[in-house]
Amino acid sequence: MMTENTTTTDRRKVLITGGSGTVGQAFIEKYRDEFQFFNVSRNETYIDKLKNTFPEVQSYVSDIQDLDHLTTIFLKVKPDIVIHAAALKHVNFAELNPSRTTEINISGSLNIIKASVRAEVPIVVGISTDKACQPENIYGYSKKIMEQMFLEHYNEQTRFVCTRFANVACSNGSVIPLWIDSARKGQTLKLTDSRMNRLMFTSDEAALLIRQSIDNAERSTRPFVLCSRMKSVGMLDLAIQLSDEFGDGGKPEIIGMRPGEKLSETLVSQHELPHAFYSDDERYIVLYSDEFGREHVSEPLSSLTAEYMSEAEMRVLYEEYTREGKGSLKLAYSQ
Repeated sequence: MMTENTTTTDRRKVLITGGSGTVGQAFIEKYRDEFQFFNVSRNETYIDKLKNTFPEVQSYVSDIQDLDHLTTIFLKVKPDIVIHAAALKHVNFAELNPSRTTEINISGSLNIIKASVRAEVPIVVGISTDKACQPENIYGYSKKIMEQMFLEHYNEQTRFVCTRFANVACSNGSVIPLWIDSARKGQTLKLTDSRMNRLMFTSDEAALLIRQSIDNAERSTRPFVLCSRMKSVGMLDLAIQLSDEFGDGGKPEIIGMRPGEKLSETLVSQHELPHAFYSDDERYIVLYSDEFGREHVSEPLSSLTAEYMSEAEMRVLYEEYTREGKGSLKLAYSQ
């Protein structure tokens, strides 16, 4: 951690692609006194909002599909750490736009790899998703390929690692803000299937996962994918709780599943168990490396098999969004 006498120039430089999104903002907010931050995004509106919230963050308007411009920025900033969060993330959009998803999530990620190697970035963290485990939709496949590309390019000079996220509660486009706003308007909450469940964690927990991956990467000799151990949310239970707390307590309406949607999500699969280890403090699961814990994970982790959250635990997921002054910070989490 920084001391009172530490200056901005003494801080390590962290460049975040898609830093104006939910995950980027959460990481900046948590570690703004420790790192010097740079953002690469393509949406000027979101960049302006990021600047208003975090005026110390320097932003560059760029697209991860533009390798030449991306490399110019990396060589200029000379970051110590790159966090690659830019992506097309909405499952239904990806199903309708597979070519565009490939360009952004796969080709764009390869550009991050190339620019990082050229700029000799010591640590690069790719943000993946539980949908990359046993993928069944375009978004999941694209993120699985990103994971494999990062693992492939790990080397002593530039250490490429990944975090595998679950659903980040109250991020832009997520269901919790939609349901809360609908309930406050007296509208019936819409749920695609009553059996649906999800692994879910807060943006603060997401920031902690990224930080742990950075700390591990500094000590690593081989690549890894890092996951948080977490509980599951029954989406019908969550909808009922939000309807009771913010609305008239009406029963949710079941509207049918969307393209590419699954009833449950898997974070660590049966196939990955031989390569899955609990961290020494058992807070995390490390895939493809036993350097940070040697106890094997004994069974798959999915939203179907994990312990379900209590009402109090589900409330933690949305209390930040409903707290006065929050919510406005939750920007779109793409580029």
